[in-house]
Amino acid sequence: MGKKTNLGIPGNTFPGNTIFMARELSTKDIEILKKLAPECGDLTCGGSGHQFHAILPPVSNHFAEDADDFTKRISRLSDEELAYIAEKILTGEEGLGCLEVEDVESTVKLIHDRISPEMAKKVIAAYESGAECDR
Repeated sequence: MGKKTNLGIPGNTFPGNTIFMARELSTKDIEILKKLAPECGDLTCGGSGHQFHAILPPVSNHFAEDADDFTKRISRLSDEELAYIAEKILTGEEGLGCLEVEDVESTVKLIHDRISPEMAKKVIAAYESGAECDR
């Protein structure tokens, strides 16, 4: 298998056809996750018992009640935090593949409106070229 380059960004190559987003959350990641989901206690998925390895999937799948709630939650982000998440999406460290489609659309719209249309296009391309969720 060859390498897959993500959005033509130098250095963003991923082995095979899968982008792996599993990572250890940084202090900044945890602060953002808790801002989006203040009820998040120990950063562990209640269903599987595994640690969370991303910001948006747990918010979408474990804490937001519906698409409107998800949109309200991500709207709490500062522009700097939103740009940070967008960059993590582009590098494959933050995945959209496990989000509900409506939540992906909300994320892209917010990035479009508050960061830039160009960044939103890059995020869409990353989403379309990224891995499916391993549910």
